[in-house]
Amino acid sequence: MNQSNSGSGLAARWQAVRERVDAACRAAGREPSEVTILPVSKTFPIEVIREAVGLGLHRFGENKAQEIKAKFAPLADCAIAWVMIGHSQTNKVKEVARYASELQSLDRLELAEALHKRLQIEGRALDVLVQVKTSSEETKYGLPADELPGFLDALRGFDTLRVRGLMTLAVHSGDECEVRACFRMLRELRDQARIVGHDVARLSMGMSGDFALAIAEGSTEVRIGTAIFGERAYPDSYYWPERSPAS
Repeated sequence: MNQSNSGSGLAARWQAVRERVDAACRAAGREPSEVTILPVSKTFPIEVIREAVGLGLHRFGENKAQEIKAKFAPLADCAIAWVMIGHSQTNKVKEVARYASELQSLDRLELAEALHKRLQIEGRALDVLVQVKTSSEETKYGLPADELPGFLDALRGFDTLRVRGLMTLAVHSGDECEVRACFRMLRELRDQARIVGHDVARLSMGMSGDFALAIAEGSTEVRIGTAIFGERAYPDSYYWPERSPAS
């Protein structure tokens, strides 16, 4: 894990990100209060997260269920809400069901069924976002967009899964039009789902490199890691080996 970013620079980076997000909201004609920042703490050690808690942050995104498990007990006194944002394997649902407060990468019925069964054992319910694939990149996970209506209908049968919204990863491209098209697609899918009665108000979209575009297209939450915590010691391909890095 990266241990070179735990100095006082964290406070300055957090303030800079908050100011940039607020500016992006104003540029889009939106109130800054409409957009939440989810700090992505994957690969960063306990002491860095404690420093972030000292800045008033209590909700963190992680890519690996086992990392949430590893950090849960040492940081139990910090009242942290752990958010699973990475691709979830069915054999890791025990950790998600026990330690996470939210899953933003629900993308298939098999995972929903496994989570539901485990959550029943744990006696818990879990907020979830449905991850939708809005780009053609093979490295991106997500439910195909045309399957979303049926999937949302099916999720009504799982009372332990509280569906709150949608999530996506935009195409990795220098073409802003292509990136915005991904975010626009998710917003339109959300709007269509709400028309037929699904309570999916939230849109988790936008990361360190593209959050301004996401905010312009209606994001309600941006997931930001390096801009807050600094560069990671390991590339995502090392820590997320099942696919090439998406962010």
